[in-house]
Amino acid sequence: MMKQLWTNGTIYTMEQEGTTVQAVLVGNGKIVETGTFDDLQVRADEIIDLQGAVMYPGFVDSHLHMIGHGAKLIRLDLTAATSGEELLQLVQNAAGHLEEGQWLIGDGWNENQFADGLIPSKEALDEATKNPVFLNRVCHHVALVNSAVLHFAGLTKDTANPEGGKLGRHENGELNGLLYEQATNLVSSVFQQEGESYIESLQQALQLAIEDMQSYGLTGGHTEEMSYFGHYTNPLTAYHRVIGERRHFRVNLLRHHTVFEEMVKNNARYAAPFIEPGAMKIFADGSFGGSTAALLEPYANDRSNKGMLIHTDEQMEALIQLARKYDEAVAIHLIGDGGMEQVLAYLEKYPVADGKRDRLIHCCLVSEEQLARMKKLSVILDLQPAFVTSDFPWVGEKLGKNRAGHIYAWKTFLNVGLICAAGTDAPIEAISPFETIYAAVERKKVHDAHEGYGPEQKLSRFEAIKMYTVGSAQAICKEHERGYIRPGYDADFTILDKDLLNCSSEEILQTTALKTVVAGNIVYERK
Repeated sequence: MMKQLWTNGTIYTMEQEGTTVQAVLVGNGKIVETGTFDDLQVRADEIIDLQGAVMYPGFVDSHLHMIGHGAKLIRLDLTAATSGEELLQLVQNAAGHLEEGQWLIGDGWNENQFADGLIPSKEALDEATKNPVFLNRVCHHVALVNSAVLHFAGLTKDTANPEGGKLGRHENGELNGLLYEQATNLVSSVFQQEGESYIESLQQALQLAIEDMQSYGLTGGHTEEMSYFGHYTNPLTAYHRVIGERRHFRVNLLRHHTVFEEMVKNNARYAAPFIEPGAMKIFADGSFGGSTAALLEPYANDRSNKGMLIHTDEQMEALIQLARKYDEAVAIHLIGDGGMEQVLAYLEKYPVADGKRDRLIHCCLVSEEQLARMKKLSVILDLQPAFVTSDFPWVGEKLGKNRAGHIYAWKTFLNVGLICAAGTDAPIEAISPFETIYAAVERKKVHDAHEGYGPEQKLSRFEAIKMYTVGSAQAICKEHERGYIRPGYDADFTILDKDLLNCSSEEILQTTALKTVVAGNIVYERK
């Protein structure tokens, strides 16, 4: 086999803080040996000169929705709207380019950025365009639609709230165009499609997502979307077509509980080690932004609301039992302490199989008592540091000053010995690992003059990078083959123009990926 020697840069192994090696010998997609240039050059067929760049184990986003990220690159981007009027203007402008009856899908509106905090009504949307309009809130737990969409989906003021969701209403009981949690499915299921052209559209979104991720140095992602695009074979086929032949990216596919058993029984086809099956995904609650995250005590700014659990206790227990029937781990979306309370009892009652870890996703509010229970379980925490810079300061008004518990407490989790991985939940947050690492170490936006939101929870540079490398490998119990630069490990590397461990915090945000390497192959190179 041909062997390459990577050398002449700073090569961090991630074994201990500051540990570097001079050269890395690679062959057949694996790391053959690490050591000095003099010792290893005699065994190399080719020398790859890093020219002073900085090399890390491959960065992996531990939690995102890749087809959704690609679709966001195609869809109407609403993240910049600072008022309801601006949102409506963006819709009107985009609708001007559509044919009659063509759907307009937008992503990323956030009323916490609006000066008056008011979300436009469906009536205002109706004035902007007659085309069907479906606008995802930034959290993807709430959508805003117009009358054309409600009519299309057969929703009226007499429609009952679906299980695990609700329809927004005006005071007179008429629908106002807002759909919360499971209610969004009443509409999104209508524009699910089947057939070759639909799969090709998923391929296009996925291809865009992978190219975008590689341009930030990402070598892989743990992604969840097997239940959102018609039959699971639609997205799975897109993955095989985009990654299967090229083997240029690694994905771990979480399987939503609605398709999990079918995928197991059908012996769904994967393509390890580039397309691998992951844990069973469950949503326990909603989001703080939509005031649907489940809380033990009511929201400070709405004492009648404790958020919502997506499943009853009986349903949640049955779902965890279903995963265990097939010796599988669960990956559970939990934002509030109410969601955590529901789930912990069943994770304690039905322990995960040896050699697997359950995944607790987000963990934004955790009580002291819950923290003690989490430590006893075989779990990893799947965290999104950029949530801090997105959710503060407004989340403080929702939770109140005196709320008990650990709030976005990444440092506490690491200090008590919990395994943590880092991701972006893209398309919810920006895909850039540099923005995430900055958020983890600074806990503020770049122009903020303060010390950070909860400065005692700031991570070190090493801790933040470890969450993207070792942590993401531990999340899928692959830390024996990924996450470090060590002999026998996969030759996945992220090569950057900055030393993230030794640059200014502002420079973290200015970092550029020079090369992205998967299984020893350069899959992205900066022009």
